[in-house]
Amino acid sequence: MAFNKISSFLAAVGIIFWILMMAGCATPGPAKPIETISPPPAEAAATAGWWSAQFSIHWPAEEPVQWHWDLLIADKIVAPVLLQYNHAIRLWRFHRRAVRDETGHQFSFIFYASAETAYRIFNQMRANELLVEMRYAGVINEDRYDNPEHNTRPRIEDTSDAGWPEAIQKSWPYYIMGASQMWLNLIRETVADMPPVYSPLSLNENEQHYKKVAAIVDDLWEKEAQHALLHHLGALFGYKPIFFHEKRMLKF
Repeated sequence: MAFNKISSFLAAVGIIFWILMMAGCATPGPAKPIETISPPPAEAAATAGWWSAQFSIHWPAEEPVQWHWDLLIADKIVAPVLLQYNHAIRLWRFHRRAVRDETGHQFSFIFYASAETAYRIFNQMRANELLVEMRYAGVINEDRYDNPEHNTRPRIEDTSDAGWPEAIQKSWPYYIMGASQMWLNLIRETVADMPPVYSPLSLNENEQHYKKVAAIVDDLWEKEAQHALLHHLGALFGYKPIFFHEKRMLKF
């Protein structure tokens, strides 16, 4: 009787072990494919205009804005496509905002290029492994992209403030592209000055890393912007005084 019980026990253990082995060797099912953006029709592929990719970032109630996510997106998700498609992008810029409204915290990459280029950039960004991870973790609520099949902003001035004089509307995109490029370069220079990382970072490690980067860039802005940016911008315009919101004259 004891022998039979032992035999039954060993048989049960053997079956469980076999099941576990089979489960471990089983080929996992295919991963859920990333939705791709449809290409523009042939007749519209070369049509140039403004396009935008918008990243809605989770912002819990009663918590401060986590601005460091913007820097991570700019450096790890947008910068690679900027480098690859630099020759095909005429103008580009970043836009950052965080207001307690329906839009909330949103980071945008806005660029002027052909519909074909927009289609390729959007699909490459959507497939970015870090972006996929941020979506899965709930950091990114939603990422939205313009439809390359149809463009409604073909003119250089179409994304400028309509209340500005026409000359400024047409010129401002060049100014803000330079400012965006400097901001991105500050991020990349700051990262380069940090101790090198020899293995891929987890999302949490990336977050902590870019919190430090954001703190350094913020400090540079606070301490150096008055002379390095505002003073020299004023110099370009001959040190003429300007009106601030308080309607008083200032010089930089």
